[in-house]
Amino acid sequence: MSMTARDRLLCALSKGKPDRLPVSIHQWQQYHLDTYLDGIPALEAFRKFGLDAQVQFHQGMGQFWIVDGQVTMINSPDWNYEANAVGMDGDAAIMEHIIRTPGGDLSYKTATNSKTTWMLEYMIKQDEDIELIRKYMPVPALDTKSANELSDAIGDDGILRGFVWGDQAGCWQHACLLKDVNQLILDCFDKPDWVHKLLSIMLEKKLRFIETMKGARFDIVETGGGASSSTLISPNFHEEFCLPYDRKMHDALHSLGFLVTYHTCGGTRGIEEMIITNGADASETLAPMSIGGNQEPWEFKAKVGDRIALIGGVDQSSVLTNETEEKIRDTVFELFQKVGYDGGYICSMADHFFDTPLQNLQVFADAARECAY
Repeated sequence: MSMTARDRLLCALSKGKPDRLPVSIHQWQQYHLDTYLDGIPALEAFRKFGLDAQVQFHQGMGQFWIVDGQVTMINSPDWNYEANAVGMDGDAAIMEHIIRTPGGDLSYKTATNSKTTWMLEYMIKQDEDIELIRKYMPVPALDTKSANELSDAIGDDGILRGFVWGDQAGCWQHACLLKDVNQLILDCFDKPDWVHKLLSIMLEKKLRFIETMKGARFDIVETGGGASSSTLISPNFHEEFCLPYDRKMHDALHSLGFLVTYHTCGGTRGIEEMIITNGADASETLAPMSIGGNQEPWEFKAKVGDRIALIGGVDQSSVLTNETEEKIRDTVFELFQKVGYDGGYICSMADHFFDTPLQNLQVFADAARECAY
């Protein structure tokens, strides 16, 4: 019997077998919507191609990496934020960000082009800066009303994905955007107590935000981030500096009835059991080795079995953007046979895409619809 897109996705997330292979993408980028689809909303784009919609709600959370996010940070009487354009680097606008607090000033720099935002200079420049963050960095409350209005708009066409406040959802991942990750890794050797103090500050603030999520109709909430991947840090570091904090966040989210998906950008070799132990309900994005992962999606599947749902697996660059229609179809069929054969799997791109041809998106969606259980 045919399912709605919503039922299909929720069935897979509960590790069940839906009517056919669910097919989706991870976060439709505004650049692609504007450049190739006349600026239509993400939900409309999902519908256009017959994809099972996963729509992300980011409103009011201040993520730096959203293209217009560098000027939307929250303010409070003790956290006075301002952003100023200070120059251009090619097509990227260089922004200087200054935060004035009763205890002193903080600053950082970003660059933004039409596709994304990245860090040029980090906020934490000396150890004592984390005290200013602890004392004064405000935590917003979720706009539950707007989130639920988006849920109503999605209806049976898919699911609503939430996100935990912060530059990235996970504590370690957020910390890596406050201080250069290379230096932070060295700090894990030289002053681990200081690193744990920073992570505890992040955790306390994220738990405060999670409390405000009560009543939101999120179907699943994304945590983690690429900095937790074993392509960047060792499994031992993941176990010490990610796992304890991830578990507490996931417990808090579960207490409100949310499913949790843990994002690792594909670097999962050696941390498979930790992803299970952190309590996540799904693991994404299963990036294959061709796009920077350190094992193939089916290798990860063989290790975790049916203990967790899986999302992702498709190389959005060398396959979906640049390969032939035949190769795109073969990739979908291979993932169905090797990863999704027993259910519990959503076939999706491994991460963001920008210049993927519309015809390739249609081939991707059509191929998955042929994969019936």
